[in-house]
Amino acid sequence: MGENITAPKIRAMKASGEKIVCLTAYDAYFGKLADNAGVDLILVGDSVANVVLGYPNTVPVTMDEMLHHVRAVHRGVRRSLLVADMPFGSYNASVEQAVENAVSLAKAGAESVKLEGDYSEAIAAIVKTGIPVMGHVGMTPQSVNNFGGFRVQGRGEAGKDVVSKAKSIQDAGAYAIVLELIPADLAAQITAELSIPTIGIGAGQQCDGQIQVLHDILGLSSETFKHAKRFAEAENLLGKAIRDYSCEVRNESFPTVENSF
Repeated sequence: MGENITAPKIRAMKASGEKIVCLTAYDAYFGKLADNAGVDLILVGDSVANVVLGYPNTVPVTMDEMLHHVRAVHRGVRRSLLVADMPFGSYNASVEQAVENAVSLAKAGAESVKLEGDYSEAIAAIVKTGIPVMGHVGMTPQSVNNFGGFRVQGRGEAGKDVVSKAKSIQDAGAYAIVLELIPADLAAQITAELSIPTIGIGAGQQCDGQIQVLHDILGLSSETFKHAKRFAEAENLLGKAIRDYSCEVRNESFPTVENSF
């Protein structure tokens, strides 16, 4: 499979022109699946809130819940860089709070943490402890209530603010930055102006890498999104398997002698 992926390796991939493949995972099984498939970076996203835990968005997920899922994914990952989202409320109050929670995620197995928004002082302090930080600008889901929904950010003059935040995050010491739901031309501009890699989601082709939610690309959700592509229809396949099992139990064709002791 090759050498382990590290934060410096991710940063170096920009200079070498290698596209960076990133994907979310929330448990040991899917962490192992993504790792074995050669994904460069696995994010234990706070999207676990709505994708796995049934919350309406990412805001309610707690540090304890994030720590639980980071530990689980860590058990399945060997090569990919394991990044953990810092959930809403875990870094917003103070630099000290941010460092304390980043350290907790690192002790749970995260090799890097990700923060949403321009928290430059917190990013610099976390980096100073020895924990690599990934930034995130554009549509930052933890601010969904402030944005009034999941909307494209950075259109027109508002793009200048996104560029400014991206540069500030880079200057604070981040090794990479997620660009979410921004116009493709703005993402291309930021990618050209930054020395660190840009990881796009709904930000066009010119980013240095791409990240997607695992369940979206596998078709494990009834929802579809413009920024995602369903590479499989796993929900249909799994639903059929469960219906077939149910049918065979009810008609007494399972279990058979082969399934009995």
